Amino acid sequence: MDDAEIVALYWARDERAISESALRYGGYCYAIASRILENREDAEESVNDAWVGAWGSIPPQKPELLSAYLGKLTRRIALKRLRGRLAGRRGGGQVALALEELDECLGGGQSADEALDARELGRLIDRFLDGLQETEMRVFVCRYWYLDPVAEIAQRFGFSQSKVKSMLFRTRGKLREQLQKEGYSI
Repeated sequence: MDDAEIVALYWARDERAISESALRYGGYCYAIASRILENREDAEESVNDAWVGAWGSIPPQKPELLSAYLGKLTRRIALKRLRGRLAGRRGGGQVALALEELDECLGGGQSADEALDARELGRLIDRFLDGLQETEMRVFVCRYWYLDPVAEIAQRFGFSQSKVKSMLFRTRGKLREQLQKEGYSI
């Protein structure tokens, strides 16, 4: 079943929409949640919560790219679960490290979600990513959207870990500059 048919099931309030979503995108969503949470049970719960979230938001939403929509829901739910788990303590492995790295670009000691209205920040980052070279953009997205560890990114692209770290450092610097040019105070 393709995305349009699955979305039509949601709009018709047909419960098969959830099972079809799980069949088509369950592995994808689980991979996102698992990468963030590093815990099988929490990842499974996050994916199940994503199906509930999709059921509650489609309609009125009518996503054109269902995979991205479900991935975004899963990511948001998993990050919220992680924040709850890490409340009151520092650290948290690769995910916390990646988010900390990105927060350095956004500055002011604020978290990414407090720094700027999410839509505005998203628009600025999208425009920034559009201006990057393909490889630079893919490495950045792997690290800060999919929250992949540096070692895994290095292996995927055939780079040394040192090269990936340098590339991410330079890209974060470019992002910081771009945000400053857009009037975003750091």
